[in-house]
Amino acid sequence: MHALPPTESSPAAVGQQLEQPLLEVEGCLNLLGDALLRRDTQAIEQYAGRLHQALALAIASFSEAARAGSVPPHLRHRLVQAGGRVAAQRESLARATAALDRAIDVLMPGEPTGLYSSLGKSERKSLGGPSIQA
Repeated sequence: MHALPPTESSPAAVGQQLEQPLLEVEGCLNLLGDALLRRDTQAIEQYAGRLHQALALAIASFSEAARAGSVPPHLRHRLVQAGGRVAAQRESLARATAALDRAIDVLMPGEPTGLYSSLGKSERKSLGGPSIQA
């Protein structure tokens, strides 16, 4: 049994192999950004899933190329920029989610907090003993 000789890849061939997954990530980021601006929840979910798959493929491709020591610097830079855009979109989505949570809390208050109500009396439940009033 003979092992196959390692394939020699030129830097141009490696660049072309890395270009496609990177273009897919960049395209998904653009589509997701547009969906976020439109606040289109179905599109956000769809493009977030596609972005997740594209990122996984791109990371695998870049990791393999990095082990071989042949990631072109301009593609590495574009991948880093894409990572920054992912982080920015994640932060934007987290802020929007927090704002929505605050709005829901205002519109639909939860259980009584044990503090004073709008009538000035405590809403705390008595623990069985007599209460002392001033």
